[in-house]
This record gives sequence, structure tokens and C-alpha cells, in this order.
Amino acid sequence: MSNVTSTRSQTEQDKSRTTASQAGQAVQDAARTAGQKAQDTANTAGQKAQDFAHTAGQKAQDFAHAAGQKVQEVASTAGQRVQDAATTVGHKAEDATAAVGRGLETAADKVREKLSHEGMLGRASDAVADTLDRTGRYIEERNIRGIANDVTEVIRRNPIPAVLVAVGLGFLLGRTLRR
Repeated sequence: MSNVTSTRSQTEQDKSRTTASQAGQAVQDAARTAGQKAQDTANTAGQKAQDFAHTAGQKAQDFAHAAGQKVQEVASTAGQRVQDAATTVGHKAEDATAAVGRGLETAADKVREKLSHEGMLGRASDAVADTLDRTGRYIEERNIRGIANDVTEVIRRNPIPAVLVAVGLGFLLGRTLRR
């Protein structure tokens, strides 16, 4: 009986080992399957994250491009407006210069009308009227640009006297403003 018991015990141990081995194999298979699924899920999540990052990057690039175009349009419009304003100011300055020239010519006519034409006073008034008339025509014909070019040329030809005149005018202006 002890042999039978021992054989039964051996058989039960063998069955237990087989069952444990099968259970271990099943656990290994389940772990392998779970690991594969986890890896597949991680790969899918990684791909989705990569796709999302690519889409977000593309949208950011599109936004930056659109913003750059808007800035360029605004700058172009502002530049055109500044240019238009400068042109308008230039035309108004030229009109004002022409008006000053006409005003000097009118002043020359009034000097000729009102002052004496005889003697030393007559010669002086004629000289003043002629100077006013010539200056008025010069200003009216040359406008601001021409006058600025003429002044630049005089300064270029005579730099030392120009500096001395500028220093003198600065000194007089400084004294006048201090009072």
C-alpha cells in the first residue's frame, strides 16, 4: 500500500508540476501578449504624438507666415502714407515759398508807389524795391529745393566763412534766447 500511495503521490506531484508548468506557460504567454499590446499602444501613442507635433508645428509656421505678411502689408501701407504726407508737405512748402516770393514782389511795388522817386531817397527806395523784386522772383522761381541747393553750393565753395557765419548766428541766437 505504501507503494501505491507513493505512486499516487508521485502522480499527483507530476500532475501538479504539469499544471504549474502549464500555468507558468500561460502566465508567460499572457505577459508576452500584454507586453506586445503595451508596445503597440506605446507605438500608436508615439505616432499620434508625433503627428500632433507635426500638425502643431505646421500651424505655427502658417500662423507666423500670415503674421509676417500682415506686418509687411501694414509697413507698406504706413510707408506709402508717410511718403504721401511728405509729398503733400513738400508741395505746401513750395506753395508757401512761392507765396513769400510774390509777397516780396508786392512789397517792392508798394515801395515804388509810396516812397519818393527823386534824390537820394528815391535812389535808395529804387534800390530797395529792385532788391525786393529780384529776391521775390528768385524765391518764387527756385522754391525750397533750389534755394537749399544754392546755399549748399555757397557753403561748399566758402566753408570757412560759412562756419564763421554759423558760429556768429549761434552766438546771437543764444544771447537772444537767454534774455
